[in-house]
Amino acid sequence: MTVGLVIATGVVMSTAGTIQTGNVGIRTTLGVISAEEIGPGVYFKWPLISSVHEFSAKDIVIDMSDLTPKAKDNLSLRDMDVSIYYRTSPGSISELSAKYASQSARHTDGYFMPAYELVWRIARNACYEEIAKLDSLVIHTQREQLGVAIAKKLQEELDRNDPGVFVVSRAVIRSVQTDPSIEQSIQQAVANQKKLEAMQVQTEIAKREADIKVTEARGIAESNQIIAGSLTREYLQHEANLALLKFAEKGNSNTIVVPSGMSVTPLINTGK
Repeated sequence: MTVGLVIATGVVMSTAGTIQTGNVGIRTTLGVISAEEIGPGVYFKWPLISSVHEFSAKDIVIDMSDLTPKAKDNLSLRDMDVSIYYRTSPGSISELSAKYASQSARHTDGYFMPAYELVWRIARNACYEEIAKLDSLVIHTQREQLGVAIAKKLQEELDRNDPGVFVVSRAVIRSVQTDPSIEQSIQQAVANQKKLEAMQVQTEIAKREADIKVTEARGIAESNQIIAGSLTREYLQHEANLALLKFAEKGNSNTIVVPSGMSVTPLINTGK
């Protein structure tokens, strides 16, 4: 009785299974792949003649490391690490598993990643093609733009043979290391740029200081012109009369000599 129960339990377990949320199941019966995907939840199958493999329909990451692509200036990078994120349409995974039977890869968690090897190869080529469009001296400053370009190129290549099946979420440049000689050139270029910027600042300061001096000189000249224009004969005589009046009011002098024929009348104190 106990043996029969164990056998019965084993038979039941061999005919059922579960698919996790975000994944789909692909049924193979006598070597023929079913065209219909199995959705998340419990499924049943024929024991011995049927099997179900679980495939991910969520974002899958491809980590590519130690790439050495050649830049536009024909210099190779020492190391480049890129992460590619892609997913496949859940309704196309059955067709993909039949079309690219040997291209899927098994994840450590047990499920399969559809067309993983195919996407990896195309992604690698996309990285090399996009790097070849940039000079090695500027790659380290354009990592974000490079990631966008790689994702776009990969999407175009995948759509060429399987339109609407793959979605490339993004490409992230984790690391870019150039050749040591290139690094020295980059450092020298940065140093020269900083020096140029400092010289430009100094030039701007000198220019501003010169402008200030010109402005001050212009102000003084205009002030002198205004003063000179206001010193008429009548005004000067008026000021002289006021000075004489003050001089007389002090009572410290006996005689004031007023020479004739002078535009400005001087005051002479002869003493008591």
